[in-house]
Amino acid sequence: MTLYQFVLALVFSSVTLANSINGQGKLDTKVTISITDMGLNKALNELGKSADVKFSYNSRMVPLGQKVSVQATNEVLSAVLSRVLKPLNITYSLVSNQIILQKENPKSEEATAISISEQQQKTLTGVIVDNKGVALPGASVLVKGTTISASTDMDGKFSIRVDNTATVLVVSYIGFDSVEVPIGNKTDFKITLKESSQALNEVVVVGYGTQKRSDITGAVVSVPKDRLENLPVTNVLQAVQGTAAGLKITQGSSVPGSTASIQVRGVNSINANTSPLIVLDGIPFFGTTNDINPNDIKSIEVLKDASAVAIYGTRGSNGVILITSKRGNSNGKPVIKYSGYVAAEDISRPLKPASPDAYVQKYADFLKANNLPQTAVLPNSSEVANFDAGITTNWLKEATQSGLINEHNLSISSGTDKFQYFISGSKLKQDGVVKGYQFQKTNFRINIDSQINDFLKIGTSAFFSDNNYDGGRANFLFATAMSPYSVPKDVNGNYLIYPMAPELLYSNPLLGLTTDRLSRGRNLTGSSYAEVKIIQGLSYRLNASYTYNLDRYASYTGRAANDQNGTAYTSNTETSNWVVENILNYNKDFGKHHVDFTGLYSAQKQDYFMSEAQSVGFLNDGLSYNNLSAGATKSTWSNGYGSALASQMGRINYSFDSRYLLTLTARRDGYSAFGSNTNKYGVFPSLALAWNIKNESFLKDVNVVDNLKLRFSSGKTGNQAIGVNQTATTATAVKYPFDGAALTGVLFNNLGNANLNWEKTTSNNIGLDFSVLKNRIGGTVEVYKSKTKDILLRRSIPAISGYTNVWANLGSMENKGLEISLNTVNIRTKDFTWKTDVNFSKYKNKILDLYGDGKDDMGNNWFIGKPLHVAYDYEKIGIWQTGEDASTSDPLAKPGDIKFKDQNGDGKIDSNDRVILGQTDPKWSGGLINTFSYKNFNLSIFLETSQGGLRSNRDLTYADEAGRRNLPATYKYWTPENMDNKWPSLSAYKNYRGFNFYEDYSYVRIKDVRLSYQFPHELINKAGLESLTIYVTGRNLYTFTNWYGWDPEMNYSSRGSGDWTNNYPVVRTFSFGINLSL
Repeated sequence: MTLYQFVLALVFSSVTLANSINGQGKLDTKVTISITDMGLNKALNELGKSADVKFSYNSRMVPLGQKVSVQATNEVLSAVLSRVLKPLNITYSLVSNQIILQKENPKSEEATAISISEQQQKTLTGVIVDNKGVALPGASVLVKGTTISASTDMDGKFSIRVDNTATVLVVSYIGFDSVEVPIGNKTDFKITLKESSQALNEVVVVGYGTQKRSDITGAVVSVPKDRLENLPVTNVLQAVQGTAAGLKITQGSSVPGSTASIQVRGVNSINANTSPLIVLDGIPFFGTTNDINPNDIKSIEVLKDASAVAIYGTRGSNGVILITSKRGNSNGKPVIKYSGYVAAEDISRPLKPASPDAYVQKYADFLKANNLPQTAVLPNSSEVANFDAGITTNWLKEATQSGLINEHNLSISSGTDKFQYFISGSKLKQDGVVKGYQFQKTNFRINIDSQINDFLKIGTSAFFSDNNYDGGRANFLFATAMSPYSVPKDVNGNYLIYPMAPELLYSNPLLGLTTDRLSRGRNLTGSSYAEVKIIQGLSYRLNASYTYNLDRYASYTGRAANDQNGTAYTSNTETSNWVVENILNYNKDFGKHHVDFTGLYSAQKQDYFMSEAQSVGFLNDGLSYNNLSAGATKSTWSNGYGSALASQMGRINYSFDSRYLLTLTARRDGYSAFGSNTNKYGVFPSLALAWNIKNESFLKDVNVVDNLKLRFSSGKTGNQAIGVNQTATTATAVKYPFDGAALTGVLFNNLGNANLNWEKTTSNNIGLDFSVLKNRIGGTVEVYKSKTKDILLRRSIPAISGYTNVWANLGSMENKGLEISLNTVNIRTKDFTWKTDVNFSKYKNKILDLYGDGKDDMGNNWFIGKPLHVAYDYEKIGIWQTGEDASTSDPLAKPGDIKFKDQNGDGKIDSNDRVILGQTDPKWSGGLINTFSYKNFNLSIFLETSQGGLRSNRDLTYADEAGRRNLPATYKYWTPENMDNKWPSLSAYKNYRGFNFYEDYSYVRIKDVRLSYQFPHELINKAGLESLTIYVTGRNLYTFTNWYGWDPEMNYSSRGSGDWTNNYPVVRTFSFGINLSL
């Protein structure tokens, strides 16, 4: 007996003791699984995948066709096995990574089954090993055409009595290919089994198909699936944020129903769209991410490099996000699932306004700083009256409230081997923390798959979403600015228009609540497919999809909201998209070679139409926006266009011995909106190579290494990036008074460029995938470089031409980046598991050229050799103090003003002293998820970070408004008595140099903490439940940052700029939820 066999025998003989004292064995692995009325054979396969174990058994002794059911969430494997196998009188034991199944009393059953006469039998013996010569205990040996079988012992040996007429032995072992062995005259056998490639890797969704992860040559990252469960979010991007290297999701606003911005591997364009393509169930997605119910999602993959995204051609240059929805199962029994939660929201980083006393003091200090006389305690007569009466108002409290969310999801799925279905519906209602803000959405989905016969399979997917953003809204910025010595209503209970009268700069922040506002978005999408198996390995698939988006907006502002005429406005937008894809797939294995081919021919068409109408001057406010003809002055607009895309694509995957992998892809796209002087078609090729080093002979016996793969890819992608009518010079209709009448004419408003063509991005990627120590440590390292040329850029032109800008293919830009993902199992015992997931992303962006003349574009802050998004401004080095002489370098400055650095040393501060202070995009970002499991409890803690970016801080620059509004309680300013070297005086906020107050907005955020409990099956089974989980979750719990203001991630605009009327704070959310299935 070899040393290995001796050790194996020792382990096998003491496995019972090991199971009780060794908490880090496979039987202690935590598994989550849902099985209903499934054959035991399939159930064991599912358990094996979930726990990364292999089952061995004698098929004669184990009732493989017996239907079993089990529901488990984070339960140890041993407990799940006991629930499944004990009712079937099956015992199990652990040998290495194999679980051996046996009948409790196999001898008597086998003796009953085998009744062949001893005189007509012979005994066959042998040993079964793998390709390394290692014995396979528990392998099944079956006499073909009979039910006579045996199993190998711990040394891989077997002995079986067979009829003399038996001709073939069928040998099988989980995870290995079955073989048929001729018996002939032999009585002793040595049989070698080859490990099955199908059990080696999980299947990952890629463009136009799936691949084993071990065969992937491109940069593809999967979002952790547990982020899609037990995490209450109103938008799927909230669950994905910070979880995948190279994927940047920024939630700049917590406005109910708002969506996040998405970037994959930075910015590849200047003026054109930089968002990735979203593909839902294999079809390009048209809509907003609010249209997708997070509870319907099965998996999310992100394609990042040229090899992975090249199959999507012009639409893939900014990356591709693949979302796969859940589908039916073949269990036969319907599975009904309900999930629901209720959540409370509040402001995560409140910037509370100054107290009434501090407001009075600030006004006095403001007058003193500006050398103005003080004639009253406060600037406005209404404030003075309230001050004398001791009346104050907490305006932030008046304009905000406790937010509330509740959501309910219900789904049913079932099917047979021939027909499966999944049906779901959900309803969400959210009331925001700022009064008037609300969001409601309804989703409905149905997915059907049907195997018509052996060669034809068809299916359909359809969903409907209805998003409701109705309601007048309070003005959050005005609420932070209002004097505490003002009141919201008059003596009759009506809102005052100007609570700080005679101050007219700030109206009542609650006036928006009196307006009528309707905002709806609906998405109806249906897709179908038919898949035909032509011959072995060759199939054809037809995909067809149609999407109809309808957006409706209407508003009315009347007298109560300070519009004395009354203004009504309505708009309706309709967008339809259809896609047809013809896909041919072929795959072939011959020897150690594998080849598969995917060919595509697709067409896409979009039609858009928008109409608007406005009416001003109503006799009263009773009709709202329901009768625009009642207004005195009416205006209408409309716009419509169409575009088309035609594509062909070919992809070849080749592998040799699962060691050397090659992917070749080429896609040809034609876009109707490109210029008449250019080829509307572009060809985008890519190449990818991969080396599965682990499968080499020199690593196969190195047990410490589980996976090691090196990847390289290079390719070119395109970006169509512009809308229609940009290549042609167009005109708009205008009305001019002529001879006492309004006549309609045309005015050229867009200068076309018939030479417009694709943006082209060439990128290279090197990746290393690894896992060691029985997959206790695993991860991926990616290094990439991309270069974009012929950038679609809006170039400014002299106004004397009659136009201000024109689209052109100009300039080039470069991105370099590093991405690291690491997954570890830190502790695994019988009752306790601790896992960690870490991701890190860093990239550098650089403009290589702009207009071909080597010059910077100072007006747009674009500098050759620097990142696209930079902070270009004066450098603040302190505050001018009393006694310092600023007359020579900065004659306008006085004590308390900002001191700027003289960059060029010429002794004076002017525009030549502006420099690049840094970049506005973060230098690096990352995420850290720690998951702890103890028995039926599960705790997940997610930290997210963004580091190294600068942003203009609008809470530091109120300019000359500082004397007319309230300021934050923590706001500081320089005075002769408090000569601070960071905060300038109130006089300095006249800001005569246009200083932008750039600050580092780096932060580390406790993004979410989730605690769940899975009820034991024995307890809930009495109530007729298959599973029951309850959980509590906190999101945006705390942010560690030096940023002054509401939140470093929040897009906050100053009065009159950006979307300032919709300033909305980042919120903190606490939720309680329940998931159950029947």
